[in-house]
Amino acid sequence: MENWENKHIVFFDGDCGVCNFWVQWILERDNKDQFMFASLQSDFGQQFLSERGLETNVFNTMYLWKPGRFYLIKSRAVLEIANLLGGIYKLSFIGKIVPAFLRDKAYDLISRNRMKLANQKCYLPDLHQKKKFIQV
Repeated sequence: MENWENKHIVFFDGDCGVCNFWVQWILERDNKDQFMFASLQSDFGQQFLSERGLETNVFNTMYLWKPGRFYLIKSRAVLEIANLLGGIYKLSFIGKIVPAFLRDKAYDLISRNRMKLANQKCYLPDLHQKKKFIQV
């Protein structure tokens, strides 16, 4: 496991095909090696949720955490991930024109239907990618 304290950590539902698709998508575009990943179900994920007084048995929200600095949820997390990836993805700032409560309503709609949108897939990272997961 790499040192995660200087990275951005993406927490995701480890049992969700859509979530696993997006983790894979981020991994393939993380050219600056700035992200690490942890499922919300892992001990690390549970500790993250618990320390912030968040639900420890609800996994329908993606979190982006920069240790010691901030954590973002839902559409804010998605937009910041795109911004951090850089390049064409920086255009995601346009999404900030839409009020956060509307963006989060769209996020929640997708989240409620995520199990229907993708098959449950077991993602197998390669050796380099495996280092980017906390508690695999």
